[in-house]
Amino acid sequence: MGERGAGAAGLGRRKKTGSRPLSTSSVAELEDAEEETLSRRKSLAENGRERGEPCPAQSQAARPSDNQFRCHKLQESLLSSASGYSNYRGILNWCVVMLVLSNARLFLENLIKYGILVDPIQVVSLFLKDPYSWPSLCLILASNIFVLAALNTERRLASGAFPESLGIFLYTLNLGTILCAPVLVVFMVTSITSVGSVFALGIYTILFLKLYSYKDVNKWCREKRKAKVKALARSMSAPVIKANGDMAHSVVFYPGNVTYRDVYYFVFAPTLCYELNFPRSPRIRKRFLLRRLLEMLFFMQLIVGLIQQWMVPTIQNSMKPFRDMDYSRMIERLLKLAVPNHLIWLIFFYWFFHSCMNFVAELMQFGDREFYRDWWNSETVTYFWQNWNIPVHRWCLRHFYKPMMKRGVSKWMAQTAVFLASAFFHEYLVSVPLKMFRLWAFMGMMSQIPLAWFVAKFLRGNYGNAAVWISLIIGQPIAVLMYVHDYYVLNYEKLQ
Repeated sequence: MGERGAGAAGLGRRKKTGSRPLSTSSVAELEDAEEETLSRRKSLAENGRERGEPCPAQSQAARPSDNQFRCHKLQESLLSSASGYSNYRGILNWCVVMLVLSNARLFLENLIKYGILVDPIQVVSLFLKDPYSWPSLCLILASNIFVLAALNTERRLASGAFPESLGIFLYTLNLGTILCAPVLVVFMVTSITSVGSVFALGIYTILFLKLYSYKDVNKWCREKRKAKVKALARSMSAPVIKANGDMAHSVVFYPGNVTYRDVYYFVFAPTLCYELNFPRSPRIRKRFLLRRLLEMLFFMQLIVGLIQQWMVPTIQNSMKPFRDMDYSRMIERLLKLAVPNHLIWLIFFYWFFHSCMNFVAELMQFGDREFYRDWWNSETVTYFWQNWNIPVHRWCLRHFYKPMMKRGVSKWMAQTAVFLASAFFHEYLVSVPLKMFRLWAFMGMMSQIPLAWFVAKFLRGNYGNAAVWISLIIGQPIAVLMYVHDYYVLNYEKLQ
């Protein structure tokens, strides 16, 4: 009734304000229309309540509690950098699948074009020219002379028989001979092969770095020692009881470490930095050891097979564009070589730094297994070189970089000196076995200095990571092609 009264009042107002009075029949029609509208609204409201919907009259009052019915919110798309999303595991798996499929096609194309080129007998010939002459093996066995020389020098220094100045001279002579003696053997002995030379020179380089660390650490111990040592026995060693009651390895004090057992443990341990007491694992895990051994055998065969089947034909086909100076074909050959070269490098990294070094560490119960870090996430060139080869990085930091900083050398000069030393050893391991000096490896390493500056200054995040990967994928095959071309020109073109 109140609504009808309100409607009648409205009609009365319209009657007063209208310019033309309504008839009684018109008034009746308007009242019937309003009643029909009101009844329709009531029915709609009742139906809405049955469905759980708020009625129109209550929509304004119910708006604060409307969040439970919302399905949208303020957010970014996942592929936008502002979203903070980082789980791209599915995309990574997709990339791996695409990589496998694309390389499978290339491998099938290689088989159709060249046939099966893998020859295990040829691998043996790479190490030996004459089956009755083993110069590389003899050279490696002769390295024990330098180990024994370092040990006896250290014993004389520990007992006070040699002054420090004489010890420095003997160590310098010993370390210099380690680097020079194999070079003379490689150039004088004609039966030694290039691959055998690389293997022997690699052993001698590792031995040089180890004995340098051995010299430094023992010198630091002598500087800290206050009393004179009268005996060299390990009676100064004290056993340590572990928390679980097991007997741990003895703690060794200087000069109790100057023994054959100690120095040869260090020579074979997977590290370049000497310590008197290395962290040791409690036991040898046989299953872990067997897995690493199987990985070593499998990946070694895979590397050899990929080199023979994939890289060698590509390198052989690259000689003509280099002779003709056909730059477009040279770039095409370079990109074609980049794929197998990079794949072999990645497999070699896993084979050496994970399988081989973990195998040796487990066999010797060497506890520190950090042989590499996440170099694949490198956003700068400097981060890559600090994390892809931890044993070498620790040696450079401990025995080269920090001593230079203590002497007042600037940080930039010290870093440059580290790259210079690394460039020398890279060239040493390539030019001497090939018996030619072209300095491609040296220049490649020294070019890392301006590259590191450019990436750190102008490229950040994913762009920096991409730049690091590009330098790895493209830089190595450039050096490979340069050395192969020069080696071919020196050794084969003259014969034609």
